[in-house]
Amino acid sequence: MSGLILKLGPKERILINGAVIENGDRRSRLAIVSSDANILRLRDAIHPQDATTPVRRVCYAVQLVLSGDSDKTDSRQWLLRSIEELSQIFIDSDSRKHLDIASHALVQDDHYKCLKALRALLPREERLLAANH
Repeated sequence: MSGLILKLGPKERILINGAVIENGDRRSRLAIVSSDANILRLRDAIHPQDATTPVRRVCYAVQLVLSGDSDKTDSRQWLLRSIEELSQIFIDSDSRKHLDIASHALVQDDHYKCLKALRALLPREERLLAANH
């Protein structure tokens, strides 16, 4: 995660290594230089009761690693398997690209990048589910 730049809006909250940090009244920019920092934007967080679809469940599981509520080593196999299962559903090249980024990031213990790649699939999943109802 070396070189991650976070641009925060006024009063925006983030979770860094288990600590909730709130930005001040103005926009700000943070450069995260520690490669092993666990970071989660709270505005992007999925609540447990909202983890009701395949992509949302995988995103939530990655979130648990970022928040420190789940061990990254213990979660890795399940997450890799889940990403592989998603690749059976999302077969277009752009979705496959995001899944590939997510799995490579996971192997490199870059859970923030993994989550970011998986979140790109949420609108597609929503459209797929809407088309089936």
